[in-house]
Amino acid sequence: MPRRGRVLLTGVPLHLIQRGNKHSACFFAEEDYPFYLEHLADEARTPDCAIHARCLMTSHVHLLIIPPSGKVPGGR
Repeated sequence: MPRRGRVLLTGVPLHLIQRGNKHSACFFAEEDYPFYLEHLADEARTPDCAIHARCLMTSHVHLLIIPPSGKVPGGR
């Protein structure tokens, strides 16, 4: 059964979680963290998305963002 779609409201913070496949690691070396953050900053600048908080853990990432006009970056 597919998960329900997110409710997106303009200007309302959204908590996004990215997990590794079957809870496997997303980051394997210390260099992976700054690499991820650089690309995250680049992608957030493109659609003018505000990232308010982030937490990078070995097997997952938490992001607190405010997407512009109710659209999630990379979403459908």
